[in-house]
Amino acid sequence: MSLPKLSRSCMGCTACCDGWLQMMIGDAHVHPGCPCPYSTGSGCSNYENRPKDPCINFNCGWVIENSPLPEWMKPNNSKVIVIFNKLQWQGVAVDLAVPVGEKIPQESLAWLMQFSAQHYRPLIYMEQQMENGQFNIKQQVFGYGPPAFQADLVQWQKEGRKLW
Repeated sequence: MSLPKLSRSCMGCTACCDGWLQMMIGDAHVHPGCPCPYSTGSGCSNYENRPKDPCINFNCGWVIENSPLPEWMKPNNSKVIVIFNKLQWQGVAVDLAVPVGEKIPQESLAWLMQFSAQHYRPLIYMEQQMENGQFNIKQQVFGYGPPAFQADLVQWQKEGRKLW
């Protein structure tokens, strides 16, 4: 009999608030190089009043109940934020991985690709783009999974489809 995994706490990690996930908090556009105005670097200065969307509704793949991510994949350690089942492709869950920094470290990306292949869960992952030494809002998008998924991902990008 397997025991359920204990819930995890994001304490000590502020990757989602530090701008790696692009979002709007009130009138503030949060993006790489521009963290949430309420982020202290160790937590939220307005936690009790944080907005439902995106803050309360956000489901970090490391924190979710029964997360398949190993302990070392906490975003502040692995330098990647994983969002499971972000969209569907041909009835199959597609996962999303966003770097905490310019690129997802090779060890983290290798683990995600192996998980993707073993569980038939296509993966979309990003790399941040730099311009004049600063992070750009645009991201390079990559797909891992069946060739048909990768072709559809290219088509989605041409169509300007919002991936997350």
